[in-house]
Amino acid sequence: MNLANKITIFRILLIPFFIASILYYGEARPYFRFVALALFALAALTDAIDGGIARSRGQVTELGVVLDPVADKLLIASAFIALSVTKNLPPDLRIPAWVVLIVLTRDIIIVLGSVIIYFLKGDVTIKPSFLGKATTFFQMIAILAILTVFRSHRFFVYPAAFFTILSGIDYIWRGSRQLNEA
Repeated sequence: MNLANKITIFRILLIPFFIASILYYGEARPYFRFVALALFALAALTDAIDGGIARSRGQVTELGVVLDPVADKLLIASAFIALSVTKNLPPDLRIPAWVVLIVLTRDIIIVLGSVIIYFLKGDVTIKPSFLGKATTFFQMIAILAILTVFRSHRFFVYPAAFFTILSGIDYIWRGSRQLNEA
């Protein structure tokens, strides 16, 4: 268990506190939005830090290769769901349900595709792509824009949805290539 993996696990442990702070946010408790913002910003920061530490110290592990994207998916999916269904946010700040559907569908396709490839090939190669990294970036920026009550957050939500679709197509294409390799 190296430092990068500990940081990733810390990010996963932040998720329930982040969700709780969104759920408890309201007119009577406006400070919970700032708690949610701080927790999400910290989680997003740890996403950048753990990978940098693992690569710079030569401590990339099989656990980290799997755990890091899982932590990202859990954090982002829970944030999109919470920011879509919570009634505590003004309606114009909620994430549209169709965007949540795109995010969840892509993540389900990636996970199911990985499982299928593993069962059929006995091994799956998980390599983050530029589109995958751009998607994560735009998704995190969109969440931060909503939590800061930035009224033009749609300028971040729509690119996040666009990159989510593109990266989903890219992962399907790359997965099918893995299946077709001898």
